[in-house]
Amino acid sequence: MVDAYSPQMNLIAGRWQPAEEERKIPVECPSNGEPFSSIAQSTETDIDHAVAAARQSFERGSWRRLTATERGRLLICLADKVDHHFETLAHLEAQDTGKPLTQARADITATARYFEFYGGAADKLHGEVIPYLNGFHVQSLREPLGVTAHIIPWNYPAQMFGRTLAPSLAMGNAVVLKPAEEASMTPLYLAKLAMEVGFPEGTINVVTGHGDVAGAALSKHPDIDFISFTGSPEVGSEVQAAAAKNHVDCTLELGGKSPQIVFEDADLDSALAAIVRAVIQNGGQTCSAGSRALVQKSIFDDVIKILGESFSNLMAAPHDEDRDLGPLITATQKNRVEKYLQSTDAKKVAQGQILDLAPTSGHYVAPMLYGPVSRDDPLAREEIFGPVLSCLPFDDETDAIELANNTEYGLVSGVWTLDGSRQVRMAKALRCGQVFINCYGAGGGIELPFGGVGKSGHGREKGFEALREFTTLKTIVQKHD
Repeated sequence: MVDAYSPQMNLIAGRWQPAEEERKIPVECPSNGEPFSSIAQSTETDIDHAVAAARQSFERGSWRRLTATERGRLLICLADKVDHHFETLAHLEAQDTGKPLTQARADITATARYFEFYGGAADKLHGEVIPYLNGFHVQSLREPLGVTAHIIPWNYPAQMFGRTLAPSLAMGNAVVLKPAEEASMTPLYLAKLAMEVGFPEGTINVVTGHGDVAGAALSKHPDIDFISFTGSPEVGSEVQAAAAKNHVDCTLELGGKSPQIVFEDADLDSALAAIVRAVIQNGGQTCSAGSRALVQKSIFDDVIKILGESFSNLMAAPHDEDRDLGPLITATQKNRVEKYLQSTDAKKVAQGQILDLAPTSGHYVAPMLYGPVSRDDPLAREEIFGPVLSCLPFDDETDAIELANNTEYGLVSGVWTLDGSRQVRMAKALRCGQVFINCYGAGGGIELPFGGVGKSGHGREKGFEALREFTTLKTIVQKHD
């Protein structure tokens, strides 16, 4: 029996229940800095209960007996359910994160698409028959890992719920998800919808709380078989160390300092519009934000002028005003971004506006354009996670590659050139997980393997690669006459 849904409770074993100590964490709207709800402040004991429920579901519950086709149908039903609750989810996502409603709606569209895509893919990942010695039949099987842990960030809570849970569930795992304490409302509501479509109890468990308590307990839990984490490199290192102690694998998506490389033959109308969008989306709080514009010297001044005009017209405002961008997630994040801006020696070329009606208690930072930025400036090398674009000039193709790779991160790159040979050379030379040529982002890219190198992490999400991450390969050798 499923208890009544409440955002102040955890979902464990198919029931909504308070945290062990019944303590709460206020939920603040970034647009005005005021609390509008609360979530459970869970303890290590709550994590223990959630993991035990997932283990029960995986090993002895009805979930294990479902076929891949039946699992897929449940995921597709959940996609339909998300569509039916589209506006409720979009408004909740916007209020919880501060992002404009248009962006929140795009996120909910992508969330539904994750469940639709992986619902259709659930019975499409096959094993192999391997030619071997005479008298032997050898096959390999893809099997679920067991209980998977999912620690997701605050910047895209709804999308991350779908992106990380859908492939794991498609492959037959049971899951425990810990959303960020700054933005848990849509993951909890999505869990409610999952129960309504009929996922067996214990298959999906959602436990809220502080990262250093609930998140740490989940990372180090000895009965977890795999960890999916998205967040900062510092916390990612802690998660990976905890996983290593239990000899389990993990995927880490840890951020980026992604370059947009503009050559003199680029279609500037397309390139510059995309570059602006890629750095202000979600207030720049995006791991794949194109936060560095690397521009060939021959067109640098022209590009800076056009970008400056665009930035001057950008507007930050409360989420329900639905302008170009909203506030940052917390006062802490706002202060972090402002410290970068106060410490740089780079020239500020242009600044957007904050709408007059935006409450002073909200966490607003106006979009900023800097350039030229020196190559060793923190604005050029470190992830700011705010609406700040740094422009750097380069000489030629060789210089562009060196500059683009001059960072510890390696997540996404954009290349803007009409020269087909250069497109191929650049794509091969860039040290990153994704390269977009004359485009950037590709509409969410549900089907496209996503992940990074270096400080951006390891492992792959999205596409069929995510299905492989959430399985283990078993080889069966059968001797016959």
